[in-house]
Amino acid sequence: MTVKAMMRRAIVMGSVLVATVILWMATFHVVVFTHAVASELERADALAELTPKPQATTVFDRTGKPAFTFFLEQRVDVTLDRVAPAMLDAIVAVEDQRFYKHRGLDPVRIAASAWNNVRANKIVQGGSTITQQLARAAQQLSPKRTYERKIREAMIASRLEQRYSKSEILEAYLNAVYFGEGYYGVEAASQGYFGKPASRLEAHEAALLAAIVRAPSHDAPRVSPVRAKARRDLVLRLMRDQGRLAESQYITAVAAPIPAASHRAEGNLVARGGSGVGLYFEEELRRQLVAQFGNERVLRGGLRVYSTYDPRLQQSAEKAINTRIAQIAASRPKARDLQGSLVAMDPKTGDVLALVGGRDFRASKYNRATQARRQAGSAFKPMLYAAALERGFAPGTMLKDLDSPILTAGESWLPSGDHEQTEYTLRRALKVSSNRAAAQLMQQVGTSTTAYYAQRLGIESPMPMVPSLALGTGEVTLLELTSAYTAFANRGITSMPRLYTRVDDAQGTALYFHEERHVQAISASTAYMMSSMLSDVISSGTGTGVRAAGFKLPAAGKTGTTDDYADAWFVGYTPHIVTGVWFGLDRPAPIMARGFGGTVAVPAWATFMKDATAGAKPDWYEMPGDLEKVAICPLSGSRATDACRYHAMPAAVPVATVATDLVDADGVSIASALPVATPRAAVAPRAKVYEDVFPIGAVPSEPCPLHSPAGQPGDLLGTTGEGALATPIVDASLQLATADVAAPPAATVRSANPRIFVDRVVGSDGVVRTVMRQR
Repeated sequence: MTVKAMMRRAIVMGSVLVATVILWMATFHVVVFTHAVASELERADALAELTPKPQATTVFDRTGKPAFTFFLEQRVDVTLDRVAPAMLDAIVAVEDQRFYKHRGLDPVRIAASAWNNVRANKIVQGGSTITQQLARAAQQLSPKRTYERKIREAMIASRLEQRYSKSEILEAYLNAVYFGEGYYGVEAASQGYFGKPASRLEAHEAALLAAIVRAPSHDAPRVSPVRAKARRDLVLRLMRDQGRLAESQYITAVAAPIPAASHRAEGNLVARGGSGVGLYFEEELRRQLVAQFGNERVLRGGLRVYSTYDPRLQQSAEKAINTRIAQIAASRPKARDLQGSLVAMDPKTGDVLALVGGRDFRASKYNRATQARRQAGSAFKPMLYAAALERGFAPGTMLKDLDSPILTAGESWLPSGDHEQTEYTLRRALKVSSNRAAAQLMQQVGTSTTAYYAQRLGIESPMPMVPSLALGTGEVTLLELTSAYTAFANRGITSMPRLYTRVDDAQGTALYFHEERHVQAISASTAYMMSSMLSDVISSGTGTGVRAAGFKLPAAGKTGTTDDYADAWFVGYTPHIVTGVWFGLDRPAPIMARGFGGTVAVPAWATFMKDATAGAKPDWYEMPGDLEKVAICPLSGSRATDACRYHAMPAAVPVATVATDLVDADGVSIASALPVATPRAAVAPRAKVYEDVFPIGAVPSEPCPLHSPAGQPGDLLGTTGEGALATPIVDASLQLATADVAAPPAATVRSANPRIFVDRVVGSDGVVRTVMRQR
């Protein structure tokens, strides 16, 4: 065989072999393709399920309006009847105008897109229907344009059309599609872009949302307002041309402006106007919800949370704190790192209406209202005084020998303070915030008893069992301290704080009711007496800055200051709102020179409370029937008589004399007429009788011994009981009882010795005595 013949044979055999291989390969690919198609059809059946997708949890404020959301995907599903008809028309007009006529695939669009793809020699147009887009979005198919993806998309779309109605498909599509800026679904997009539900969308708003769908990252208003408007106007023209929008409506819609910014602030907050208000409240609520329901359900479960959040009060609270910080920092540059917090509560329900955890959430997420434990200073003293009243003390009970040291751990301790005298009534001691009175009172009440009542009142933090607890050395959070004061504002019942009242699932079925929690911490009588005493703190005590700042409603409260002025507190209330305020640095250091709570914290409290109670009418508590108002003589501390009111001094009051060579006005010796302790009438000081509150039967029935002769009880001034005026006792004359009693005019008697004269003076016990003095 020639070489040429051999080559021809080899070529033939090679060709046969190649053809055989090609045939086998083709057969293999046909088999594989057939199997793939069959598998894809089977898989399409499984994928053609409109399963729920991750949904954002929506939080509503106390009026029922959306406040903010928690989410991985900002999505809130709604039924089709909660979507404005204009939205349905807009999305169908631009995305699939024959939506109601085809069965998942639109032959007209497929043919047009195929021709364009052939001309471009690549896939440039998909021709997808709304059903195909749903298949892609719902099953997270690759966005890359390939024939394989298009085949899979078409198969799933066909199965969806067989299984679901057009309304169900359109509803699922509107809830699944991405509208840019993190918004999944038409409800989230409507709330985010326009601050309104999808049911209230107008034609121009619906057209804008429909325009964004094609390229959310390219056509969103904040990305390119010009492109967004051009695309929106295109959608409006399509709606008009397809008979879905009248000409007059079209003209009006085209003239509408594009929204300048999103209605969602940073941190997932839907704050009206995008100001970022309420971030500390939001974060604290999120933490509580995650603890209750778990992170997955909160971020993906579409919960509907009904909170106690009051947007107006929250805005006022943040303004009050930041304004006060700015004022202090302006005069003290080192205070630029000063922090402040505020908690406002409804005393009857425990609802937290506003919560500020610091000056700037973005700079520091640490919540100083709920996480920071700081010494409360004198703001803790009402816990001690309430314990004392529960144990039988009364506002008029006298604390004496306050300059006597207290033995502790083998050492003597005498607290210091700006307001210290040797004796006080409980009322005045609390009003001037006497440290020595508080320390001595706790010695009588007991440290363990004080800690017990603090716990009952809502203080959950452990208290140190030391004498200085009376001065507020225990560390507490602002939230629990404010909660404790609800007992004084709520007739002895502590209302535990809550940030939400109810949680529903995505379908609106109630999952959890956060019921009010109350504890009868103290009696209603004790609460009334505490409110009476704490009202004096504001009217004439350490909290008078409240009145100076222009807050005029009846109120009660207590200041607090810690060592070195590192913490400044004020917790105060009306019958309808309790508010606590704290200022300090995260690393304790002096806020300012003499930075008392009344100086630093009170102005912010008053500013907030004026806004919070704007338009409110003044009211106060009715006095419980087991209390009575009793007229008291300030000189003796006993029940007052008519003689006390008209300041008449009986002749039986002893007059101490040491008379030698004394003469009367006519020069006649009177030494023999003035033996020691001879009764002598004297001009008494003006006795400003005041009323105080006592449990019935707790005041001795004996009249004032200074103004009633022995054996003659005198006429007691009238007392009041259950029908008394329901107003707090704010009696400025009480302060005069121990500090500002006017001295009687001197009755000078001439002596034979011109260097000797006699004065009549009032002792600390209220008794008028005559004493001899040397010039």
